[in-house]
Amino acid sequence: MSTTSLPVSLPASESSARLREALLAADFTADGLLELLGAPAYAALARSETVPALRATRGDSPLETLVRLFLLQQAVPDRRAGAALPLEQCLADGWLVREDAYGDGASAAVRATVDVRPYGGEEGQDWFIVSDLGRAVGGAGGAGTREEGVVLGVGGASTTLAGITVRAPVTRALDLGTGSGIQALHAAQHAVHVTATDLNPRALHFTRLTLGLSGAPEADLREGSLYEPVGEDTYDLIVSNPPFVISPGARLTYRDGGMGGDDLCRTLVQGAGERLNDGGYAQFLANWQHVEGEEWQERLRSWVPRGCDAWIVQREVQDITQYAELWLRDSGDHRTDPAQYAARYDAWLDEFEARKTKGVGFGWITLRKSGAEDPSITIEEWPHPVEQPLGPVVRAHFERQDHLRAHDDAALLAGHFRLADEVVQEQIGLPGAEDPEYVVLRQNRGMRRATKVDTVGAGFAGVSDGSLSAGRILDAIAQLLGEDPVLLRDRTPEAIRLLVEQGFLEPLD
Repeated sequence: MSTTSLPVSLPASESSARLREALLAADFTADGLLELLGAPAYAALARSETVPALRATRGDSPLETLVRLFLLQQAVPDRRAGAALPLEQCLADGWLVREDAYGDGASAAVRATVDVRPYGGEEGQDWFIVSDLGRAVGGAGGAGTREEGVVLGVGGASTTLAGITVRAPVTRALDLGTGSGIQALHAAQHAVHVTATDLNPRALHFTRLTLGLSGAPEADLREGSLYEPVGEDTYDLIVSNPPFVISPGARLTYRDGGMGGDDLCRTLVQGAGERLNDGGYAQFLANWQHVEGEEWQERLRSWVPRGCDAWIVQREVQDITQYAELWLRDSGDHRTDPAQYAARYDAWLDEFEARKTKGVGFGWITLRKSGAEDPSITIEEWPHPVEQPLGPVVRAHFERQDHLRAHDDAALLAGHFRLADEVVQEQIGLPGAEDPEYVVLRQNRGMRRATKVDTVGAGFAGVSDGSLSAGRILDAIAQLLGEDPVLLRDRTPEAIRLLVEQGFLEPLD
């Protein structure tokens, strides 16, 4: 465990508005940090390397003072702190505490009690994420050793979930396992009412600080596990970056859910169906086991609640040794006594062996409450680069599923389609050859998919601008290729469906 304990008390939220004014006045924003530190030091800070940022903040401007206080967790003299923020109020409300003396041994000094990190909003807003000192992912404290009850700041998982979330205006949104409040902050921009829950009461307090310091509306904060705090309430949007780590026991609240294997993620997903309003979305980050003798896709298919469409994307798979080492490093166990580290490593492998787990998958799970008797469930592996934000792509995926479900082959051929934006065609073959060996359609946005098509598929996609029905386009292609138009109409709808499903073609009717 860490040699430093978590603060017993946390800052009061009443002074958030005044502190926000001071932070903005000093340009303590994502853009301001990049300009002050420069790209190399800014990137180094994200890697937990603080020396470049310390060198870049040796002056006495308010911005340099705030960086040293809230990002680098350095003590600063009273006079510098007083020039950058409302000092006495920040001391009274617990944002700062006094040090006996500054490094020169003479000056009075103050130190921050929490990490305050500038965070760029969806439309250029200046937000601030508040977390425990040194626990902002990529923060000054680095990975370090985690205490029970610690509240982390912004990390890759947080921003991934925020990016894939559907941002339609809704009445009620739920952030389940809110942590430092990042998802609740995003939801507050397009939901009338936001409820945020967490088993850790410290996390709820940090969420209140994050919302207040970011100028966002207050949320309904509820303490408790999983869906227990919300009872039978229903929502238009549910989001969760849960403590999904599959571990032997529950040492750390922020990552270990306290259930065996991937039961916590399964419980979250299965319980979402009855708590979603019609047309509502539930979006999760999750881990799942790859078990001997079982297809991982079928494991996840069994999680999908009745009446919901689903799109599940596996982004990464780790073998059990990689997975154990990742989370042992995250908790700082690699810095403990070697015998203790080996014992904990062994306990992880015992857990996986008992569950016949050969690997662990990580990815995104999105549900949409459709009420369809024949739900659309797409489960795929996609480890390739994507372009965030993907929220509009997720929404469009389910809209296309609705269209395909409602159109049989005859209706599909009577429909009109257009080639999606940012799709290009690549012809692959030997130099100088009269015809390509094959043709590839490639998306330059969103999921950045690529798919091989035959001559008919390439020709169909190339002329799909919405002016002609699919059937008429196929008749023209049949005439050009000297094929029977009836046979071409019979065999092509399946290929059209695939191009629509993957987002290469957009239905216009």
